Amino acid sequence: MTSSSDRSPAVDGKGTYEVRTYGCQMNVHDSERLSGLLEGAGYVRAPEGSDGDADVVVFNTCAVRENADNKLYGNLGRLAPMKTKRPGMQIAVGGCLAQKDRDTIVKRAPWVDVVFGTHNIGKLPVLLERARIQEEAQVEIAESLEAFPSTLPTRRESAYAAWVSISVGCNNTCTFCIVPALRGKEEDRRPGDILAEVEALVAEGVSEITLLGQNVNAYGSDLGDREAFSKLLRACGQIEGLERVRFTSPHPRDFTDDVIAAMAETPNVMPQLHMPLQSGSDSILKAMRRSYRQERFLGIIEKVRASLPHAAISTDIIVGFPGETEEDFQQTMHTVREARFANAFTFQYSKRPGTPAADMEGQIPKEVVQDRYMRLVALQEEISWEENKKQVGRTLEVMVAEGEGRKDGATHRLSGRAPDNRLVHFTKPDEEVRPGDVVTVEITYAAPHHLLAEGPTQAVRRTRAGDAWEKRNAAPAQPAGVMLGIPTLGVPAPLPAATSGCAID
Repeated sequence: MTSSSDRSPAVDGKGTYEVRTYGCQMNVHDSERLSGLLEGAGYVRAPEGSDGDADVVVFNTCAVRENADNKLYGNLGRLAPMKTKRPGMQIAVGGCLAQKDRDTIVKRAPWVDVVFGTHNIGKLPVLLERARIQEEAQVEIAESLEAFPSTLPTRRESAYAAWVSISVGCNNTCTFCIVPALRGKEEDRRPGDILAEVEALVAEGVSEITLLGQNVNAYGSDLGDREAFSKLLRACGQIEGLERVRFTSPHPRDFTDDVIAAMAETPNVMPQLHMPLQSGSDSILKAMRRSYRQERFLGIIEKVRASLPHAAISTDIIVGFPGETEEDFQQTMHTVREARFANAFTFQYSKRPGTPAADMEGQIPKEVVQDRYMRLVALQEEISWEENKKQVGRTLEVMVAEGEGRKDGATHRLSGRAPDNRLVHFTKPDEEVRPGDVVTVEITYAAPHHLLAEGPTQAVRRTRAGDAWEKRNAAPAQPAGVMLGIPTLGVPAPLPAATSGCAID
C-alpha cells in the first residue's frame, strides 16, 4: 500500500483515471457513473491507449463466464509491477465478480486497494481516499442497493445518444444466470424521475435514448402497474426533440400486447426489438427456467411483425445447454428459421460458477457444442443476409454515428444507424455531416452485417444533437467539478452487444 508521504497527484485534483469495463450493457452504464464520480472527485480521464498508466485504474467486472476470474487476475497481474514503480497508484475492482468473490480478490491480488460491489458504486471515491489514508485495502460490498445509479454523476461517451436506466435487478431465476444473485431483486425508478432525466438529456442535445433494465419490460412490477412500461414508452413519445427511443432487453414472459401497441403507435419508438430466445426447445427452456415456450415466443414475433412490418428483431441464443440433444438443437434451428432474426448473438454454453446449471447432469462435450454452434451461426448468417437484401431499394433516414465504420476513412464513407438499428455505410456528402445529424439515403447493397448506400446522399438534416457533438468537441476540456446527478451528454450509440454471454433478459 502507499505510505502517507507518497501523496497521489489525484488527491490534489490532478490525477488521471482509467475504467475498464467487461460484460453487459448494464456494466457499460455503470462505468459511466464511475467515471462521473471520479471526475467529480477531481480526477481527469487518462488519454486513450494509456493501458494502465493512470493514477487510478478501475476494473468493472463481469461474473457470468467460466474464465471471468482468470481474465481479471491476469490483468491485475500485469499491473502489479507498474504499481510498484508508481507510488500512489491505486487499483479498484468492482462489478459482478467483486460482488461474488469479495473475500478472495485481495487475497489473490494484495496490491488491489479497493473492492466494491454492484450496489455501492457511489462509494468509490470515498473508498479510494480511505485506502490511501489508512494504507490498507478497503473491501466494502453492500447487500442491497444504496442509491439508484441514475442519481449519481455521469460521464457519458456520446453527445447524441444515451442510456436511461429504468430499473435495476431481476426477479427471474434462469438456471444459467447469476445476475439476480449479484444485482438483487428488481427495483423500479419512478416514472417521473425517468422522464425528468430524459428531458434533461434532450435539453442537452441528446436525440436518441435507450431505456435499460435487466428485464426492461417487467418495469412496473415493483410499482404495482402491469402496463407501466407501455405507458412509459408513450410518455417518451410526448417529449419534444426526442427523435429515437429504444429499449433492451425484454423478456418474452412479460412482453404484452399493450407494449406492442405502444411501439406501433408511438412514432419515436423505433421498429427494433431485441428478444432473447436462448433455446427453441421446450424441454431446454424448462430446464433453463424460462417461463415461455417456443409457440409463445413465435407468437410474439408474429404479433410484432403484424404491427411493425419493417421491425428488425434480434436475439440471444445459448448452444449446448446441459441435457441438450440433437433434437433439442433442431428445435432451436427451426425457431430461428421461423423467426428470421435480423441478427443473433450466439453463445456456446459455459459453466457460470454459482448457477444451478453448472452442476446439472448432461454437460455436453466441447466438440459437440462447437459443431452445433457453427451450424447455427451458418444458418443465422444466411438469414441475416437474406433479410438485409430486402432493404435494398429502400430510402432510409440514418442517424450519423461516431466510430461505427472502421474503414470509413479509406472508403470515403460515413456510417450510421437506420431506425431499425441496422448499420448503414453511405457515401460521404459534399456538405459537412456531424455525428447526431440525419441523412436520407437509398440502400444499394446488402451484406450480412451491414448495408451500403453508394449513391449520392438525398438529404442532410442538421440537428441539435449534431450541434451538441460539435460544441462538445470544439470546447476545451473543462476542469472537473461537483456534479449533482443531472446527466451530461450521451452514451455510446448504438447499444453494444453483451460481450460475455450475459444477456440482459
